[in-house]
Amino acid sequence: MTNRLLSFLDASPVNFLAVKNIADELSANGFRHIDPRQPLGEVKAGDKLFVTKNDSSIYAFRIGNKPMADAGFHMVCAHCDSPTFRIKPNAEMACEGGMVKLNTEVYGGPIMSTWFDRPLTIAGRVVVRGESVMEPVTLLLHVKRPLLQISNLAIHFNRQVNDGVKLSRQKDVLPILGIINDELECGNMLMNIILEELNRTHSVKSDDILDFDLYLADATPACTFGAHDEFLSSGRLDDLSMCHAGLEALLAADASDATQVLAIFDNEETGSQTKQGAASPFLANMLRRLVFAQGGTEEAFMQSVERAFMISADNAHAWHPNYSEKYDPTNHPVLGGGPVIKFNAAQKYASDAVSAAVFAALCEKAGVPCQRFVNHSDVAGGSTLGNILASSLPLRGVDMGNAILAMHSCRETGSVADQAYSVKVFTEFYNQ
Repeated sequence: MTNRLLSFLDASPVNFLAVKNIADELSANGFRHIDPRQPLGEVKAGDKLFVTKNDSSIYAFRIGNKPMADAGFHMVCAHCDSPTFRIKPNAEMACEGGMVKLNTEVYGGPIMSTWFDRPLTIAGRVVVRGESVMEPVTLLLHVKRPLLQISNLAIHFNRQVNDGVKLSRQKDVLPILGIINDELECGNMLMNIILEELNRTHSVKSDDILDFDLYLADATPACTFGAHDEFLSSGRLDDLSMCHAGLEALLAADASDATQVLAIFDNEETGSQTKQGAASPFLANMLRRLVFAQGGTEEAFMQSVERAFMISADNAHAWHPNYSEKYDPTNHPVLGGGPVIKFNAAQKYASDAVSAAVFAALCEKAGVPCQRFVNHSDVAGGSTLGNILASSLPLRGVDMGNAILAMHSCRETGSVADQAYSVKVFTEFYNQ
């Protein structure tokens, strides 16, 4: 299981590739890709379906033995985006000596200093001309070699660097791409790399490229470490580790009376207010269409929502041995201690006593330990998927996640054991 997770992390440097890899795994296990522009047709018990939105979110459904109005649906949701740097249009910036750097903008809330002095690459999607102006073609791109670096200023020019330095998002974090070898490269270095990569599998000319969504990613492979290889080290553990746990559980689960749903959203790191985010009506619309395809009505859909349960899986903060003062004195989860139920009095998390009790009972039934997290009252916390989704689709649900260190760092640290625990409890949940 750990090796599958590491491989998934390495193959999924950005949301688009994560969705593609999840879709490939679903297809290999008998799930049928459906086009939301077409009628669903008849839906029967045991049918396995999935749909994507914007190439960056994906929703899988195993239809239950009973109609959704009678048994509801059991949903695990997570998000596939992570903090990074987006490459701007007209990105190349020529410098002295022929050196080229790229103009970028920050996506989400990364710990920017952790991106310095490490090999980086680019990944995302490139949009090229199609047969119709309204239907361009999307090609995925992942440069699988170290390509760029954001270099620090030497300490000799910044003696206060170890005392904390305020970083400019426009000046300090622009990555170096290369040195121009000839005049033809001037202004075309990035495009030449894009074309070289795309033409490994497609025939693309520079005039075919209309636009792109490209991001920086750590080029160092994911790995385990520790005296007993008990820790995970990788970028994007938040939240690809939960995406992968949900996928593993869905594929391992048995058919049940309730419809099983895996919902992987995009843009959680920027507030979820997009057509592919948790605030979008897209998932609710798909669930409604599935109920109608079973012969149900709007009333039946409302019944299915009231019978449903959601596990919002987004990683939690692990207790850090160097900063214990930052944590709640009685609710600070540790690495390897099991899945974490997250609570917040301001309702930034969907968990309440009832939903927490349900999840804790699932953990007990699966033979999995369970922890609880509450923010230190003097430290503001973030929000996640559960309360955003519940505001438009009023589901019973719990916010949980695996405990990790250095959340939003270029590389985060998690626990091998916790990943296995989450797969077990998600599988138990789907089997109910």
